[in-house]
Amino acid sequence: MAITKQHEYYEKRLEVLLTEMPEYVVKYVDDKLDVRSPLTLFNYVRDYKDFFYWLLSEGIIECQSIKDIPVESLENLSLDDANNYFKFVSRKKYKVSNSDDETKKVDTKTVNRHKSSLRSLFKYLTVESEVSAGKPYFERNVMVKIPIKKVSETLNERAKKITDKIFIEDMDIDFLEYVQNYYAASLSPTQLKYFKRDKERDFAILSLFLGSGIRVNELTNLRIKDINFSATEISVIRKGGKKDTVSITPSSLEDLKKYLQVREEKYKASNGENEFLFIKYYKGRSEPLTNRAVENIVYKYTKSFDKRMSPHKLRHTYATNLAEQTGGDIPLIMNQLGHTQSDISLLYINTTREKQRIAAELLDQRRNRDR
Repeated sequence: MAITKQHEYYEKRLEVLLTEMPEYVVKYVDDKLDVRSPLTLFNYVRDYKDFFYWLLSEGIIECQSIKDIPVESLENLSLDDANNYFKFVSRKKYKVSNSDDETKKVDTKTVNRHKSSLRSLFKYLTVESEVSAGKPYFERNVMVKIPIKKVSETLNERAKKITDKIFIEDMDIDFLEYVQNYYAASLSPTQLKYFKRDKERDFAILSLFLGSGIRVNELTNLRIKDINFSATEISVIRKGGKKDTVSITPSSLEDLKKYLQVREEKYKASNGENEFLFIKYYKGRSEPLTNRAVENIVYKYTKSFDKRMSPHKLRHTYATNLAEQTGGDIPLIMNQLGHTQSDISLLYINTTREKQRIAAELLDQRRNRDR
């Protein structure tokens, strides 16, 4: 399995987080590292930390610290207490970004994730582990009594939500033209200096997302050797460390070429085939861009053009365009985007409500002709 920068990053963060955890959580993670990614385990353990803090703050368990919580406390946890915790999670509110007073409640998917993470731990403690004489830590599993509320949403409704947040029709082309020719006019002299320095790199990043549909982690892990100009393909590392090959539009490859022509000079970097593709020059040396740095690049340009969008929304934009250009070729969409389930790819077929409106008008024309 290929090791990505993201893998190493979350391994380190997970290692730090585990220093606060009880021994049985450390053992759980150690036994799961070969079957779950460090990112997934990091999110799970962060959920356990929230859960344990809640148990202490509510006085359900009396301990000096999370690390001291005995496994017997989980064995004897009442169903009422377990339900009350998930009520607490579901009723949390958070501030909406770019708003001083607007708040939202945590959505059902987030609550379900908390339930799934705790279910995984309790299943390990009651079924999968062996502590002594072939027996697990304990046998009573209160978490199996907690239902996971299914999010009721049609494919059409999910597709509608995607459409509201991506570039539709030719807006992706307009966006790239804006960055290339008009963005600079909105900048201060200092901002303009940095834009000119990074223009080729940033434009290549935006173009690559819109010309291949890859994920942000797949982009930051690209090395120079992963680009095949003659075959118009790039090699990427998918989720789970799986290697894959992705087609890329010729125009995006041209944008990559322009970036590579200035990469060595602007970022004092080697052009060796094993070097990371997208880099920055920081404190006298070149370094690969992080996921967060790439996200901030995308946020900056998309917000200036229309609305703040993430790299994942650019991926959605590409997928929608691909679906339209191929007549909804599901196997092709699945291969290009690295999907393992066809229902995800179905989200990108006929996602624009404008098409639905036009279809309704055409149907209505038939009725008017018959009058």
